[in-house]
Amino acid sequence: MTRPPNSGTAPAPAGVPARDAEVVCLGESMVTFLPRAPGRLAEVPAFDRAIGGAESNVACTLARTGHTARWVSRVGTDGFGDHLLAAVAGCGVDTSHVQRDPLRPTGIYFRTAGERATGLDGETADRGEVLYYRAGSAASAMTPGLLDPAALHRARILHLTGITAALSDGCLGVLRTLTRRTPHRPLVSFDVNYRAGLWRDPAQGPGLLLGLARGCDLVFVGEDEAAAAWDLHGPGAVRAALPEPATLVVKHGAAGATAFDRQADGTDAVTFVPGLRVEVVAPVGAGDAFAAGFLSGTLRALPVVTRLRLGHLMAAASLTVPGDLGTPPGRALADRLAALAPADWAALRLAPGWTADGGHRTSGGTGGGKGTVHDPRTPNPPATGRPSTAQRHAPCRCRDSEVRT
Repeated sequence: MTRPPNSGTAPAPAGVPARDAEVVCLGESMVTFLPRAPGRLAEVPAFDRAIGGAESNVACTLARTGHTARWVSRVGTDGFGDHLLAAVAGCGVDTSHVQRDPLRPTGIYFRTAGERATGLDGETADRGEVLYYRAGSAASAMTPGLLDPAALHRARILHLTGITAALSDGCLGVLRTLTRRTPHRPLVSFDVNYRAGLWRDPAQGPGLLLGLARGCDLVFVGEDEAAAAWDLHGPGAVRAALPEPATLVVKHGAAGATAFDRQADGTDAVTFVPGLRVEVVAPVGAGDAFAAGFLSGTLRALPVVTRLRLGHLMAAASLTVPGDLGTPPGRALADRLAALAPADWAALRLAPGWTADGGHRTSGGTGGGKGTVHDPRTPNPPATGRPSTAQRHAPCRCRDSEVRT
């Protein structure tokens, strides 16, 4: 089973860096603009400002569930950079190693509510529009020499994604350096995050991503991504192409996820956990939230089935909000739901607002009102005046402004 280096309180052995964070996430984040009404970008009259970035999404979700997280990146000295830093730090993430670039801007993007295109042939035409303004951004200027190695290696887990590799040759160099197997490195987690449109040479991206993934300890990849990038179909085929990571998680969209976890004798324990029934508001950000939930379980050395269930629960929190970042469930609620019997897990129905502790109740599995967790195992809790999770923890300042056109 994949286990990150222990944090502990004892001094680290000679040559081993002291761990001062549980997770470090490296990659670009941007200010994103979300349409206030459905329709094509050409027709939307007003937008809400938010933040988006695969790696900072993971860091924010982990920090808001009680873990110590650091985000390493670069932003401009512009107002968007100020907003990004304030929003991510407002979630409890350490941003002290984010560099400011006076010559390059902070990236921004506009999107509609549909899912991003994967590049698969025959993909439906109702995929969402995403319009990036990130070429030449501050983050795209990352190089191995600009980053502080200590800030990246003083963690139990280092989380990366394939998006960074597509931004520039310098960024690709950063990922090649960090996925090289060296003594005493953190557990290296990698979300493939294949985005065909980001690669300057679309034919080059799949091979580079496969090579990077092979240097990591824990890899996340969508079944649709594996098909689009590598023409691999089914979790067994993906594992055959990626035997090196100790743990491989293949996500099947709403159907669930399969984990391959290498055992001491070299064989894999294969675990499938079905997804949850969720009232989806917007599909963007669910993959990042899933990774955060799985990493949380990894940090706590929980069984793989529990890690997968925590991934599904965090993804459900993201799916039930318009932006990339949902309010994650409190640890007690998440652990209780993750421990449900299989039949009760299958009966869960999650709607917007479900992560507020005081908002969950049962409905006998027959549906119910907005903002509820329908858990058939437990009786309806009595009404109380205690504050919800959202009230007890300061929320991310990630969706607060309006832009009109």
